[in-house]
Amino acid sequence: MNEMLMIYAMSPVKIETVMKEKNQMGECPVWDEKAGHLVFVDINAQKICRWNPITEEVQSVTLDARVGCVALRECGGYVVALGTRFGLLSWEDQSVTTVSYLEQDKPNNRFNDGKVDPAGRFVAGTMAEESSPGVWEKQQGSIYTLYSDCSVVKQLDQLGISNGLDWSLDHQIFYHIDSLTYAVHAFDYDLPSGKIDNRRLIYKLEEEESMPDGMCIDIQGKLWVACIDAGRIIRLDPETGKRLQTVKMPTPRITSCCFGGKDYSELYVTSASDGLSQEELTREPHAGEIFKIFQAGTILDFCLIFFFTFGSAPQNV
Repeated sequence: MNEMLMIYAMSPVKIETVMKEKNQMGECPVWDEKAGHLVFVDINAQKICRWNPITEEVQSVTLDARVGCVALRECGGYVVALGTRFGLLSWEDQSVTTVSYLEQDKPNNRFNDGKVDPAGRFVAGTMAEESSPGVWEKQQGSIYTLYSDCSVVKQLDQLGISNGLDWSLDHQIFYHIDSLTYAVHAFDYDLPSGKIDNRRLIYKLEEEESMPDGMCIDIQGKLWVACIDAGRIIRLDPETGKRLQTVKMPTPRITSCCFGGKDYSELYVTSASDGLSQEELTREPHAGEIFKIFQAGTILDFCLIFFFTFGSAPQNV
C-alpha cells in the first residue's frame, strides 16, 4: 500500500510515496494516458521502467548504456536517448533499434533529459559525465532534434549539463535548464522548423535551491523545477521571473517531475539514491523513491500535461 509521508502545514499540497523500489537515478517521468502507467528511466541502472498505479507493479527493460530519457511513440513503443545515440525501443522484444549515433568524438558524453515537442519531434540534450564527484567538464553538451523521418539536427551547443525542458502553451517559447548555470532560460522556438535561438534568463536559483534538474509546465504556463540536492520542487512564473511556490520533499536528491493521473491533477516526482554516502542513505530512507504531490482544491487540480507523441518511423528503420 502507498505510504503517506507527510503533509506540510505551510504548504497546500500532500506528498505520498507511490513507488518504494529504490532508483539509483530516477529521471524523466512521462505519463502514458492510454495505458494509465507512469514511464520513467533509472539512468545509472540503465533501465526504462513503467509503474502501474492500480497493481503497483513495476516492469523494466535493461539497456546496454545509460539511458537519459524516454518518450512515447504515436505508433506504439518508445523513443529513447541512451549513451550518445537515439533509438526506438520495442517493449515486447526488449530490443532497441538505433536511429542515429552522435558525438562519437566525445567518449565521455551521454544523453540526459529530453521530451517530445508540440510538433511531435523528440528533443534531447547531452552532457559530459562527472570527471570527479560534483565536477563536470563545461561546454561539452548540445541539444538535438530527432525528426519523424529519423533525421537529426543539432540546435544548441556549448552547454554544460543539458537538463529540464518544456514549451510554452502557445508553443513559441522553449524553456531549458543547463544545470551548470544554476538557472532557467527561455528561447524563441520556431515550431515549423524546431529552431531554437535568442536565449534569455528567466530565473537564477538561490543558494538554498542548489542545482536545477528536470522541469515541467502546468496549464497556467508556470514551470515546476526539481532542485537536486535541495530536496524541493519550485514553481516559477516565467513571465515575471518570480518563484511562486516551494514544495519541500522527503528526500534531498529530487530529479524531475511530470503531471499525470486522472485529469492530470497529480504531480509525479522522481528522486535518486546515488550520490549519497552510506551514512546519508541511513538518514534518508526515501531516497530513490517516486512521489505524488496532490490535493483537491489547489492549483494541481487545474494542471494538464503538455504532451505530444513522436511520429511513426519509416518502415526501413
